Amino acid sequence: MPTFNYGRWAVLETLRANRRQLQRLLVAEGINERGTVSDILALAEQHGIEISRVPRRVLDDVAQHGNHQGVALRVGEYPYVEVEDLLQIAAERDEKPFFLALDLLQDPQNVGVLLRVADAVGVHGVILQARRGVEVTSAVVNASSGAVEHLAVAQVTNLVNALKLLKEHGVWLVGLDMGQDVPPIDQVDLNRSLTLVLGSEGEGMRRLVREVCDILVQLPMRGAVASLNVATVGAHVLYAAWQARGWEGWQPDESPGQT
Repeated sequence: MPTFNYGRWAVLETLRANRRQLQRLLVAEGINERGTVSDILALAEQHGIEISRVPRRVLDDVAQHGNHQGVALRVGEYPYVEVEDLLQIAAERDEKPFFLALDLLQDPQNVGVLLRVADAVGVHGVILQARRGVEVTSAVVNASSGAVEHLAVAQVTNLVNALKLLKEHGVWLVGLDMGQDVPPIDQVDLNRSLTLVLGSEGEGMRRLVREVCDILVQLPMRGAVASLNVATVGAHVLYAAWQARGWEGWQPDESPGQT
């Protein structure tokens, strides 16, 4: 079945990244072709992509009734990389490795939000397990506002083995957990080569994943509800890790707009 990335920012960033096979752009008939849509059309023409004006119901179908905002782009498969490639990216930037690993998350919205934040803080790559967890689907691309199109993502058959490989390269594994003996995040040095490991919604990290971690940390909570959405937790910790690195790589005058 053909793959369509949908939503204005998702489509725009897919075109900007230009890492996939770009096949055909669908635009809703009668749409206002200004602003972001104008940028999308210009990039599509630049890449020599066929542009078709179609009834909105066609977009509803290809986006499986997702929020397509009047545009969808038919694309090839997502370009996954190997774990070794992630290490090479960090080496090429001459920076301490900074990775995110997701242990069988199920909600495309949560995964998309985390990938958008991962891109924002400059992680060198993300690791997903191939079976039972969310892959980089069109829904994930949309939820990430297209940020995942710029990220290096490794899809592995065994997350524990991938994490052990990172440890062999001197990367610390920091898992997000809860418990009486788990220190709060501010008591752990995050200014090091590290992979942040997040467990699935409701279940958290699997036992073997937790056991391979070097350090466990938690976000303190004092409210009546003693839990937070995994995307909320992950976003906070990703930014805490970047802050610990002194906002490495940030140029205030080049910061992208917030939307």
